[in-house]
Amino acid sequence: MFSASLLTSPQVLEFIRNALKRKLDELQVSTALSKAGYSNEDRAAIMDYMALVPKIQEKFGVAPSTKGRADFLLCDKLALEQSTAQDIGRWKANLWPAGSEASRKTVHDLCCGMGGDSLFLPESLKVVGVDLDENRLAMYRHNMAAFRKPAEAICADVREVAQDNGALRNEPQTAADFFTIDPARRSMEGENQRDLRHLTPSLEEVVEISKHYKGGMAKLPPGYPPAEIPDGTEILYLGGRTDCRECLVLFGDLAKHPDTVRAVIVGKDGDALAEWSRGRDRSLETLDEDLQEKLDKNDSLEGKDRTYRTATSKSDLPLGEIASYLSEPAPVLIRSHLFNAAALAQDSSAHLISEGIAYVASNEPLPAPGFTCYHVIAHSEISTGAVRSMLKEHDIGKLTLKLRGVHLDPDAEIKRLKPKGKNSAILFYTRKAGEKIALLGFLY
Repeated sequence: MFSASLLTSPQVLEFIRNALKRKLDELQVSTALSKAGYSNEDRAAIMDYMALVPKIQEKFGVAPSTKGRADFLLCDKLALEQSTAQDIGRWKANLWPAGSEASRKTVHDLCCGMGGDSLFLPESLKVVGVDLDENRLAMYRHNMAAFRKPAEAICADVREVAQDNGALRNEPQTAADFFTIDPARRSMEGENQRDLRHLTPSLEEVVEISKHYKGGMAKLPPGYPPAEIPDGTEILYLGGRTDCRECLVLFGDLAKHPDTVRAVIVGKDGDALAEWSRGRDRSLETLDEDLQEKLDKNDSLEGKDRTYRTATSKSDLPLGEIASYLSEPAPVLIRSHLFNAAALAQDSSAHLISEGIAYVASNEPLPAPGFTCYHVIAHSEISTGAVRSMLKEHDIGKLTLKLRGVHLDPDAEIKRLKPKGKNSAILFYTRKAGEKIALLGFLY
């Protein structure tokens, strides 16, 4: 069980520093804690935290200090999983008022958790964390102090705090101009809720909360149905080269480009590696009835191959033949429905080879970081004999198998193919016009 007082005690901090410095393994840590007189429960809490330390360091760049003080972040597994990492946090800092513009401005970090969204706010903004969980508030206070950022923390229902905000203008210690909110979306530790719309507070409640501030931002799961996001907001899909980590909705004064959708690939240092945008188009957010019926039918088939939808809608790109290049759009481009425009901007011949599958075929290579591009050298039907012949013809002995629209065990399939040769290649199992096909290529 998590205990902030235990994990921040001088004795435990000293033990953690020494254990990490000596690189003790799990058994050695457990034995040392037992000899030091810690109970089974305390031992488990300390060891659970120590297992998170490398992940904390990677996500936030802060580790336990060796200089006699607690210069590290405090959290449990669930708080760490849901918090905003340093790369996204640093980029999002640019969305807030800064310098003289932020003077005397306050932000309510609603559902503040361990403080991932507060840690990277501009220094000129005052921040107040709000949460109903006392453990989370203990983490929040400790982590803000570790980042040397003054902050207050309130144990309260965020909906009530928002409703009272207008009446608190004469109490600067609690009133705020802006808000940021990360609604809870996990019912149990390590378990994502299946229904992405089942947030606490709900999006409808977040919209109501936004009316009590000059502006703000809400962090939603990247797969949240965009059709439910209200007009007048700005929608951003944020992630790295290989992931889309959040759908950020901007309200009020923070929405500098209302009714716009943006996709941003963020680098490790919080800089924007690439960015795309378009005006919001509701027709891209709702599937037409024929396609929805087809997808529902595929999902109902048990024990048969399903069509896994990774594209967005019929209007993404036209259908066409296999071409010289096959590209995977970055996840932020797929989630934002922007990979079609990004692809056509580079090659007007860009097209899909099967409806609903986000592999883009083109005559010219599509550039990184928006796309991972492969040079296609051969293709065949998906049968053991046909694929083996294709591999033999190109002297392929080492394979990476990528699946999209075909469901099987990649490792088992590679063992069955028994590739023998001097060359390495990428083997794609996907679909062309709905039928299974194997493509062989190299990373461009």
